[in-house]
Amino acid sequence: MAVTIKSAREIELMRESCRLLARVHQEMEYAIKPGMTTRDIDVLGDTLIRKLGCIPNFKNYNGYPASICVSVNDEVVHGIPTEKRVLQEGDIVSLDAGLIYKGYHSDAARTHGVGQISPEAQKLIDVTRQSFFEGIKKARSGNHLHDISNAIDAYIKPYGYGIVRDLVGHGIGTALHEDPQIPNFRQMRRGIRLQAGMTLAVEPMVNMGRSDVVWLKDNWTVVTQDGSLSAHYENTILITDGEPEILTLY
Repeated sequence: MAVTIKSAREIELMRESCRLLARVHQEMEYAIKPGMTTRDIDVLGDTLIRKLGCIPNFKNYNGYPASICVSVNDEVVHGIPTEKRVLQEGDIVSLDAGLIYKGYHSDAARTHGVGQISPEAQKLIDVTRQSFFEGIKKARSGNHLHDISNAIDAYIKPYGYGIVRDLVGHGIGTALHEDPQIPNFRQMRRGIRLQAGMTLAVEPMVNMGRSDVVWLKDNWTVVTQDGSLSAHYENTILITDGEPEILTLY
């Protein structure tokens, strides 16, 4: 496993890439409303990224046809935007986006409610988001990678939710997906030792029901097998000699 340690210059480029992505996410969040199509969100995100002088890194990645992954309700990740999918009051929508700034990638995801949503849906979103913050309490130089995984798992388990096991977080830098892989569920082994200068995309994906997922016929969209709601929360972080730096928070 070749995990890259970023230089001071690379870290500055990563910071700027992530800062710009945080702006894009904020603008997309403000725009979400009932009656929008998932294609509308993709067009908005793509336009924002390009106006900032950046490249949407999801577009054509391994053949993915859009710039923003827009996943609604039981769609876990990689939902393909379409004019046919109209957001309804009470839906939840996960937006996963990334961009390239001067050769350096950023990656972040958020799940939002559309209008008024049920308390149960809001709780799922809140627990998923907080599990990220519980995980990165362990994201310190000298700790081990799977300390992050185990902390995420320990926070989610008491709620009875299913933690997606088929998809995991990852390293990030000059490539969108670098080593190491970062599971969101408990691991028996400790994993590699974390070092200052590592940049990681930590991204818990949590289902209201069981953890099992299936891929649709488009070979991209991942949905919960039992049809339950799913939430996703992701940030690109930097390992330092102290507290981790969350690069994609605006």
